[in-house]
Amino acid sequence: MPDCRSTTVKPVFHPALVNGPCGDPAVYVDFLFEKRAVLFDLGDIRTLPVRKILRLSDVFVSHAHMDHFFGFDWLLRLCLGRDLGIRLFGPAGFLDQVEHKLSAYTWNLVGGYSTDFSFEVSEVLTETLGRRASFRCHTAFRREGETEFPIENRRLLDELNLAVEFVILDHATPCLAFALREKRHLNVWKNRLVELGLAPGSWVRDLKHALLTGQHEDTPVRALMRDGARLREAVYRLGELAPSLVHVSEGQKVAYVTDAVYHEANAARMVALAAGADQFFIEAVFGDELNERAARKYHLTARQAGTIARRAGVKFPTPFHFSPVYQGQEEALEREFRHAFLTGGRK
Repeated sequence: MPDCRSTTVKPVFHPALVNGPCGDPAVYVDFLFEKRAVLFDLGDIRTLPVRKILRLSDVFVSHAHMDHFFGFDWLLRLCLGRDLGIRLFGPAGFLDQVEHKLSAYTWNLVGGYSTDFSFEVSEVLTETLGRRASFRCHTAFRREGETEFPIENRRLLDELNLAVEFVILDHATPCLAFALREKRHLNVWKNRLVELGLAPGSWVRDLKHALLTGQHEDTPVRALMRDGARLREAVYRLGELAPSLVHVSEGQKVAYVTDAVYHEANAARMVALAAGADQFFIEAVFGDELNERAARKYHLTARQAGTIARRAGVKFPTPFHFSPVYQGQEEALEREFRHAFLTGGRK
């Protein structure tokens, strides 16, 4: 019988620039199949629908220059009074910066709130050490439970099937760049479900979880089988069902780099972080004709950014964080970036 199974990968991560290439830096990443999203940088996020902001589980802040941290107050304003918790990550000094933001407000009435919104805030001290504390509504957002924690493999998150990694870049201050990675992509062939007489349902999620956690091939899988107009339970062995139903492939990767001067040490860190990324968001602040200005301001030119994207072997690069001096000339920066990406920076 011919093999008609499709191996088309349906992306799990759906990233998008919040403010386009010229506005405050922020990339919102929605998760397929989950009521969850993450955000890279906290620039102006007022254009994001409230429902999207309330999906956020984690926010990764590169550094606390105003255009990257301006949205903190709006995030706080929308989440206050809700029973939510958000994890924030930033560079050294980030705990103090969040604490100062929160202490600028008067919290004398929040102890009576029925909900206890909280931030868990982590700052990266070195590639192997971090510091963490919490700030809760019911305690007037006092800094609590401060502790240091080890960082392994430069990972800020390390969950069952995703990881968020970082590097520390030079922007005349420590600046973090991030990569969100799906460890493995599990694609269930819908046509095989039909051929086997199976119906979709929560059991498919359980099947994927069993594979991700490396359960034994004899593990029972309780699937839903179509029986005429009704559904009934059918029990399979994991090793019997999974090979004919699930395609396992390399997971998706989204990388984010902004605010870094061009020198080889910085470039090497960016390349290592973004290597092989499916989608790569990288700043391209100035054109090559302003490369000296870019160096003074510790930013990348479009040519430098395109060259880094090429060295990293990314699939779909997106330049952003264009300087206001290029308002109305955005296409010129795009062309310079694309030329460098395709040629390796040759003029």
